[in-house]
Amino acid sequence: MNMQSHSAPAPAGALPKLKPPAAIFALPPLPYADDALEPVISARTVQIHYGKHNKGYIDTLNELVAGTPFADLSLEQIVLSTARDPAHAAIFHNAGQAWNHAFYWHSLSPRRGGFLPRALKAHVDSAFGSFDALNEELSTAATTQFGSGWAWLVLDGTKLRVVKTDNAGNPLTAHMKPLLVLDVWEHAYYLDFQNRRADYVKEVISSLINWEFAAKNLGAA
Repeated sequence: MNMQSHSAPAPAGALPKLKPPAAIFALPPLPYADDALEPVISARTVQIHYGKHNKGYIDTLNELVAGTPFADLSLEQIVLSTARDPAHAAIFHNAGQAWNHAFYWHSLSPRRGGFLPRALKAHVDSAFGSFDALNEELSTAATTQFGSGWAWLVLDGTKLRVVKTDNAGNPLTAHMKPLLVLDVWEHAYYLDFQNRRADYVKEVISSLINWEFAAKNLGAA
């Protein structure tokens, strides 16, 4: 006997279940294991920061841009086209956070005792006087950023600068090229350092900054 299964009819007035839209942007893989940044940044912090906060920005962005012209743009294009546009503030915040976080994970390296690559040294000496002076300026920007935000090393025209941005802000919107970034949102450090942001900043700058990543970005400018 040829038997066919039939699903039960939907109740009268019931709405059909719609298939969720395919993800437009995906969470990029981490460039190292969850525990690779220990003891400065714990695996637990990375798991929550990356797997909850970072993923949340991307999931929300996908919901916001689905079926809109923004769905055909890159993250960078979305950030640039929605900056300072109140009508698309939610899209900007989530696109900016997605871009910033992807950049942040690569701005860190599990290799201890970072050094300044030769390709970057002349630019650092010209702009700041010394590597130590750069580290001090980056630390000051990160610790004095009021509330949530980011501390960046950027190329502004032909010269290196340290700048800071609020919330999802990005130097791209001011026509500067990011070279590396330090996340100073509380979710980046609170589990490990509580309210001691300065200690988090000191430890990251002294042992986790990926200067090779900065040099690569400078070379691509």
